[in-house]
Amino acid sequence: MNGLQNKVAVITGATSGIGLATTLRLAEEGVNLVLAGRRADRGAEIQERVAKKGIKAIFKVTDVTREDNLVDLFNMVEKEFGQLHFAFNNAGVESDACSIEKTTGEEYNRVMDTNVKGVLLSIKHEVPLMRKADGGVIVNTSSIAGLVGLADFSIYVASKHAVLGLTKSAALELAKENIRVNAVSPAAVETEMLDRFVGHDDQMKADFAKMHPLGRVGKPEEIAAAVAFLFSDDAAFITGQSLTVDGGYTTA
Repeated sequence: MNGLQNKVAVITGATSGIGLATTLRLAEEGVNLVLAGRRADRGAEIQERVAKKGIKAIFKVTDVTREDNLVDLFNMVEKEFGQLHFAFNNAGVESDACSIEKTTGEEYNRVMDTNVKGVLLSIKHEVPLMRKADGGVIVNTSSIAGLVGLADFSIYVASKHAVLGLTKSAALELAKENIRVNAVSPAAVETEMLDRFVGHDDQMKADFAKMHPLGRVGKPEEIAAAVAFLFSDDAAFITGQSLTVDGGYTTA
């Protein structure tokens, strides 16, 4: 895609699922990568895999709920590259199925700290490095849960609605600095998170797939393609938007 080669991108939640697929897609596009996640062994493996493609890639163990971790991450970006062009704020967690009456403050904090605070703090520390590049592009991972309601998943739904609100506000705030901010909003995607979501129940997963008009769940690579597009020059006039990649789920 236009405008990706030799640029620098940060990806949080890079060690599995959509984050991993996006890492591999951007490597194919010639993007240098700074990868963040909580699993050191997986990070080292992915870093080595990307390096074999001739791409400069570094990995840092990072918990996005901790601002000191993010400070260390972006200090490393500055030291290694001096500037930043792209950021994929993808780290996130699902919530357990639970009625509102049984919801706990601990579960609220666990989900919101990662899915919302983690995105907010990441943007905070990405912007100064994008200024050094005279602009950049931020993509946040939301969900169809940011567009519709889901019974018994109120905390997760609230967190993903918040990501879209944050995306729109940041887009308005940063447009004057040539920094575009968008989101991707997938439906169900074939990932470890989906397996946990359905309790590793193959029949439940099959039933869930039927809820999508295309008759299947998405592939991580299909979300990665959407992220790469939003980073590219082909999307240069798009900001403050959610690109919904959902197999038609939200159409009805």
